[in-house]
Amino acid sequence: MVEALESNLQDAGEFATCDRCNRNYEKGWSFAFKKPVPKGATDEGVIIKCSRCAIRHHPMLRRSLIVAFAVGTILTLLNQGDILFSGSWNSALYWKVPLTYCVPFCVATYGALSNSRR
Repeated sequence: MVEALESNLQDAGEFATCDRCNRNYEKGWSFAFKKPVPKGATDEGVIIKCSRCAIRHHPMLRRSLIVAFAVGTILTLLNQGDILFSGSWNSALYWKVPLTYCVPFCVATYGALSNSRR
């Protein structure tokens, strides 16, 4: 019975497949990214990925890491700069500084994924 329901849903367009892993995903759980285009080519395309593959999309991860590095450094200097420059580090810095870099990474990744959601 479950197989019949899945085939009916697939026929109705409720399921589609990921361009990277060919996994079926439900409507609303797909993400569209620009297809990498070689230099000189004018053809632009779109790659559709499931949520698992979208999280590992390399251009998006690279942008998120750049944002995390820039924003995390600024926030660390603003929030912990006096402690860092005075040289009196306490044990709390060992979890505060990495967390300061993780938050902008998560925000940038979430923003990119929500913008590319189909």
